[in-house]
Amino acid sequence: MADIEPYENALDSIPGAHPYPRSSRYHDAEIGVHRMADGTEVRYTKRRLLPPIEHVTDDETAPHTVSSGERPDLLAQRYLGDPGQWWQIADANPVLDPQELTQEAGRVIAIPHAGGFPGAGAGARYV
Repeated sequence: MADIEPYENALDSIPGAHPYPRSSRYHDAEIGVHRMADGTEVRYTKRRLLPPIEHVTDDETAPHTVSSGERPDLLAQRYLGDPGQWWQIADANPVLDPQELTQEAGRVIAIPHAGGFPGAGAGARYV
């Protein structure tokens, strides 16, 4: 029996589809094309900027007090169900270096609600 490809991989086989899976922080980044002197096209991902601070509201996140030994990927696994989604926590705070999130125990950081659903409040459920 043939293996079934994840949905994200199926999109990759469509010409013109974005090279990054939907779960990637670069999925919405613009793809540029550089033409070499010999005419060869080289595709590259243009710079991804952090979303504006006002982009994330208190209604879309829940607070988390950092404990000693926590890491961004472990928090993403705990709250979002995927350690690769650490970047969503980084964007919600916002920080460039994800290590800034957990390097100081006692720091309160914002955890985005799974799926980006706003309005869940303090009783929000995570994955």
